[in-house]
Amino acid sequence: MRCATAEQALSILADHEQIWCQSMAATPWFLLQALAKLAPRYQNLTLLQLHTEHSEILCQPELQGHLRQRCFFVGSSTRNAIQCGQADYVPIFLSEIPKLFRSGEQPLDAALIQVSPPDKHGYCSLGISVEATRAALQMAKKVIAWVNPQMPRTHGDSFIHLSQIDRYVEFSAPMPLHLSAELDPVTRQIGQHVASLIRDGDCLQMGIGAIPDATLACLGSHQRLGIHTEMFSDGVLPLLERGIITNQNKKKHRGKIVTTFAMGSQALYDFVDDNPQVVFLDVEYTNDTAVIRQNSQVVAINSALQVDLSGQVCADSLGTKIYSGVGGQMDFVRGASLSEGGRAIIALPATAAGGTVSRICSLLTPGAGVVTTRAHVNYIVTEYGIAQLRGRSLTERAKALIAIAAPQFQEQLAQQAWQDWGLTI
Repeated sequence: MRCATAEQALSILADHEQIWCQSMAATPWFLLQALAKLAPRYQNLTLLQLHTEHSEILCQPELQGHLRQRCFFVGSSTRNAIQCGQADYVPIFLSEIPKLFRSGEQPLDAALIQVSPPDKHGYCSLGISVEATRAALQMAKKVIAWVNPQMPRTHGDSFIHLSQIDRYVEFSAPMPLHLSAELDPVTRQIGQHVASLIRDGDCLQMGIGAIPDATLACLGSHQRLGIHTEMFSDGVLPLLERGIITNQNKKKHRGKIVTTFAMGSQALYDFVDDNPQVVFLDVEYTNDTAVIRQNSQVVAINSALQVDLSGQVCADSLGTKIYSGVGGQMDFVRGASLSEGGRAIIALPATAAGGTVSRICSLLTPGAGVVTTRAHVNYIVTEYGIAQLRGRSLTERAKALIAIAAPQFQEQLAQQAWQDWGLTI
């Protein structure tokens, strides 16, 4: 049923319903704006999501008791609400969220999505974000869509027939843009170190941000690189244009970029639009270690907030304050480690807070979440170098990590290694 307004489309919701919201750059914010207006009429709605764009309006205090957000990943729109107890955070591997839905462990009454207009066969596309939405659409009792002519039409698991949509509203608006930040000397140096660990023929997984961009910028002399990732951004485009990324060395989906969502510039969205070279697949598949490991030479590049001297990696919280989420880091750290010739890299600046705090620490801040365990960690990279930890003892790990900490903290860390761990450095 085509609706004249978003409010009309959402009117089929009912009290106490569990609602999935498509996430990342495909967030149906046009529907969320209407939901914020309608929510006071309802009781105990729950909106499940990953990182959502332009959803701050749902954090208004007057929506308490009417609508509560339940986040499997935390972004800028929900971070304060989570930290103030006005929303809920669910720590979970990104690959397992579809399992929650398909098993019925997490019931779903409705799904809110943003799609491209239907093609001549009646199929719309989820566009630049498939993630867990594919599974949500299979299980939700109601599907409400925003049909946006500016949503790219992508290939893979993204298609949904118009007959499967209960109500929809049409409105044209540009996709949210995430433009690359200017690289500073620290990120450039980290990128050079990470790039030194990448070999010809590697299959890459990377996220969004300055460090992935800096790394990709250093790969101009490489050959036959491939992409199997949970997301990608603009940094891959120059390497594709120059024939450095060919995907021809891959064993799974040879010749294709495999991803589950994309965020970046309009040039990126234009590139993926109706491009069979890029397949957007269910995150239960893209992040499955059994799938990832089938490609040889998988290199997983991820980041962290803190790393302790034993190699424990905190990536989702600042102490007890949730900052982001577990996401797919462990999915790819483990998948890369199991891949023939694979490597898992955690890259981060050596300091925070203007150089006053060391991210390499003796002990994680109390309450900090361990996303990647010390048994899984392989390489840690800062602007000061590379620490290879796999197969190393605690003493060897501590020495290697102190060597890549900021120099002003190294003596203190060596003393703490003895005080906290009984290790002589």
